[in-house]
Amino acid sequence: MTLLKFLTSKTFLKQVLLALVAVVILCFIMLRWLKSSTNHGEFETVPDLTGKSVNVADIELKANKLVMQIQDSANFNPNYPKFSVIEQDPSPGTKVKESRKIYLTLNPSGYRKIQVPNLRERTYRQAKPMLEALGFQIGKITYENNIGKNLVLKMYHKGNVIKNGDKLSKTSKIDLVLGNGKRP
Repeated sequence: MTLLKFLTSKTFLKQVLLALVAVVILCFIMLRWLKSSTNHGEFETVPDLTGKSVNVADIELKANKLVMQIQDSANFNPNYPKFSVIEQDPSPGTKVKESRKIYLTLNPSGYRKIQVPNLRERTYRQAKPMLEALGFQIGKITYENNIGKNLVLKMYHKGNVIKNGDKLSKTSKIDLVLGNGKRP
């Protein structure tokens, strides 16, 4: 039997037709199952949680059949209360499926602590950009008799001397005592 006769035979055509019917039926069953198991066309709306506490956000998400996932936050935002939501993903008003995770970024309790660099015996011109780059603010500047003009002699925070290795929260004001260029 040649290949051409086999391809045009009644048995082969019957088998091809049965295979096509089986594929169509399997596709139909699969599409029906997917539609029912994925809740096709049914959505939940993501609520706006910005500025709300974790407990309130959890209650709102559970009411909308959504799941809360908390992410760490490294950046303190003074415009929001401590431990409140400052960002969320997906954004408010987005339509999502039931049981979807909503990722929340929380506002920490305050600015993080940063180690103050040792600036003794450095000039004010060097010290100022170093402190500002780390997020500190320059407070009151006073002068003492010292031969080194504008040389950092001491650093204070809220009246306390800053020692090597001390950590202060970001945006803290640091008062500097500089030399005035006169011999003591």
